[in-house]
Amino acid sequence: MGTLIAPVMVLVAWSLVMWLWMYIRRMPAMSKAGIKPQDAAFPGSLNGLPAGARQAADNYNHLMEQPTIFYAAALAIQVAGHATPMAQTLAWTYVGLRVAHSLVQISVNVVLLRFLLFALSTIALGAMVLHELMVLFG
Repeated sequence: MGTLIAPVMVLVAWSLVMWLWMYIRRMPAMSKAGIKPQDAAFPGSLNGLPAGARQAADNYNHLMEQPTIFYAAALAIQVAGHATPMAQTLAWTYVGLRVAHSLVQISVNVVLLRFLLFALSTIALGAMVLHELMVLFG
């Protein structure tokens, strides 16, 4: 059996890259807009920032949402000793699609393309979970 640890760690690392990108975009935008850090204490207080700064923050938030299901599923599959080649392929597909989603969101931000990548990644995640359920309950 292979491992699902590598795709999990790649997505974790990518999330940290997006965290850094968020602050690289957000801090100068806040400074330019005259927004002090304490001004950001409430939701929506940074909505006036330029699109690039908001897109990076939105994407970082997206990486804290659905991928939590991926982490739980991938680690459960790994712990169960079921990291089959199919599970590995689906995990890497999920990670690749999430990275592509991030790149679209922080650049051109075409919503239909983002949605397509999100939908495809969700299908990959669902297939990974379904595959594991079939292994477990066969």
